[in-house]
Amino acid sequence: MRPMDWLDSVKWDAQGLVPVIAQEASSGDVLMFAWMNREALARTAEAGRAVYFSRSRGRLWHKGEESGHVQTVHEIRLDCDNDVVLLKVTQQGHEPGIACHTGRHSCFFQRLENGRWQPVEPVLKDPESIYR
Repeated sequence: MRPMDWLDSVKWDAQGLVPVIAQEASSGDVLMFAWMNREALARTAEAGRAVYFSRSRGRLWHKGEESGHVQTVHEIRLDCDNDVVLLKVTQQGHEPGIACHTGRHSCFFQRLENGRWQPVEPVLKDPESIYR
């Protein structure tokens, strides 16, 4: 068996990507959703830090490369259909952790209330001060 055979078990989509959910290990909060290609998943497993594939930039994206808000990866899980990856992470770089580019803890900060999306989590840090 080759060392990277585990990557062959992942069902990659037509673009060679797999959806990834980042979940905070300590609280269970869902922090964000992103994509990985084979190289990103392999690098994440090797380094213990989240590396994603940016579809808009067309390249690997090391979480926190601009913001400093890196994700330390504790576990990598694959769902029952082998087509979604779950990362259990500790969000670094700010207390509490900021995973969202809007300066919030989680990207899932909007809740449907009375037919409208309402922000229900505060901005922890102004994004203008995070991204240069």
